Amino acid sequence: MPASPKKKNSRTVASRGDQAAPKPGRRQADAGELDSRTSGTDLHQSLAQRVRDARARRFMTRKALAQESGISIAYLARVERGSGNISLSLLQRLALALNLPIESFLAGEEAPNADLTMIVEFLKRQTPERLALIRRQLFDSHDRAERVALVGIRGVGKSTLGPALAERLAVPFVELNREIEKEAGLAISEIFTVYGQHGYRVIERRCLERIIINHPKVVLATAGGIVAETATYEVLLNSFFTVWLKASPVVMFERVLAQHDARIASPELRAEAIENIERTLEARQHLYELAPASFDTSGKTVEQVVRGLMKLVPSGSRASSS
Repeated sequence: MPASPKKKNSRTVASRGDQAAPKPGRRQADAGELDSRTSGTDLHQSLAQRVRDARARRFMTRKALAQESGISIAYLARVERGSGNISLSLLQRLALALNLPIESFLAGEEAPNADLTMIVEFLKRQTPERLALIRRQLFDSHDRAERVALVGIRGVGKSTLGPALAERLAVPFVELNREIEKEAGLAISEIFTVYGQHGYRVIERRCLERIIINHPKVVLATAGGIVAETATYEVLLNSFFTVWLKASPVVMFERVLAQHDARIASPELRAEAIENIERTLEARQHLYELAPASFDTSGKTVEQVVRGLMKLVPSGSRASSS
């Protein structure tokens, strides 16, 4: 499937590209707004509060916790004051003594939510098949059917197929990365350079939520890594009819190569790039499979893929094109 060539260095084939410094005169997103990560001091205080709360819920003295965990009373006192720089092994011993998952001490919310806790425990007891059924029931909504999202690894054809599908459905087409660039006033590579992975993901989530508000009907092309951000991916699955576009690693490599107008690639670089694609696909496949539909674009023209996608999208989306 042909893609519009863009002049860039061929070394970007196996990576996200060189990360240039920000260009003068371009608006940058507020760094304070993007960096919501907890500081070391706040993390220690949060951990201290959670340990105190967990002990209080069990009507457990510090001495009893020390005996259960094998951690000295003096050190536990420091942890509960927020001044103990606890190791992972000691945190694991605390978790076992309090019969809590270790991640509960580091969770993002300020206080445990009883409803959420019970729901999580219920879900833990379910079989994989039952969990899949519950997820489909939760995400089966009319609103979702009015929006279509395309997910898949870079080079699968989202940016090419998205506009064609949107035209057929008579709805707007939006590319999430372009919205992120407009929001930050920076190119994607520059966002990673200035704000890192975390900053990019914060903007990505904000832009996705704005698209949901502003576009009751739309075709959205996402970045391939959105599936690795659990909270953002949940919003996507719950608000869009999501289609996983697939292709063989070799096909994806050739498409990315064509986009960057790299006419020559050494056999070593080619093998490395295809291996990187295969590893990424293997790591993400179980996440892509959460999408309610998938379509293999290998060896197909744009028209053939669009016809196939038209058969997959719900009737609510197709109503616009009839």
